[in-house]
Amino acid sequence: MKVHTSLGPGLLESVYELCLVHELSKGGLKAERQVALPVRYGGLEIDGGFRVDMLVEDSVIVEIKAVEKLMPVHKSQLLTYLRLGGCKLGYLLNFNVAHMRDGIKRVVNGL
Repeated sequence: MKVHTSLGPGLLESVYELCLVHELSKGGLKAERQVALPVRYGGLEIDGGFRVDMLVEDSVIVEIKAVEKLMPVHKSQLLTYLRLGGCKLGYLLNFNVAHMRDGIKRVVNGL
């Protein structure tokens, strides 16, 4: 919320991503951006199969958007990342909103 309050809507996703990683790191959390995770399929492992916007504490995937409206495909994308990354919890953050509380969607895998 601090990042959105300070910057407002209308910027590129990468700007919000950098600022959010900075804020989380200042708060003592391990936050990495653009983390490549392999895709495993039928005994094959494809390195760099996908990149998550952020990985927090090696367990929470954060997908950052700056779109007019979150669509069902955005949630599906995050669920795929959670499943392939072996994570249970993720967040979709859409910074292109007037109030950040309207741009936060919590997504849980397999609970």
